[in-house]
Amino acid sequence: MKPTVDLSHYNNQSYQTGASAFKRMLWYLVNAIFFKSSFHAYGLKVVLLKLFGAEIGIDVIIKPHVNIKYPWHLVVGNHVWIGENVWIDNLDKVQIGNHVCISQGAMLLCGNHNYASTQFELITGKIILEDGVWIGAKAMVCLNVICHSHSVLSVMSVANKDLQAYTIYKGNPAEPIKERTIEST
Repeated sequence: MKPTVDLSHYNNQSYQTGASAFKRMLWYLVNAIFFKSSFHAYGLKVVLLKLFGAEIGIDVIIKPHVNIKYPWHLVVGNHVWIGENVWIDNLDKVQIGNHVCISQGAMLLCGNHNYASTQFELITGKIILEDGVWIGAKAMVCLNVICHSHSVLSVMSVANKDLQAYTIYKGNPAEPIKERTIEST
């Protein structure tokens, strides 16, 4: 008989969130009130993220209904746009460069589970979005992925491996479809 998954033995105790239980509970409350809601005060959102340990640059726009798991694992550069309904599930470090656009409904997913194990252990890894990256609407970036300078992940695509610079990707899994050219104005 083949082994089966037995979630009664699942144990997440080895995962360290990087914050006390009190800080996590306080963040869940702040996240629900100011980020996951229709709240629009972008400047206040930046201040709150910084208070919880995020590193945030200037001119960062965080639209309503954004869910950020752990701000103490978040680094955001300058002139960044985070659209409505974005989910930053940063169980590990998420580093966002300058002039990055994360469109509505996109997801940055830093965790997964070991499907080959009977205990289904948690696996985490960082995500890096370098300068000029655009993550399209409802697209997903998986753990241990680097989206290199000015790469594009198109609408509803899934990046499970690194995206090369100045390249447009599409599909699940995302594959390169053409070079990104940027015209000077």
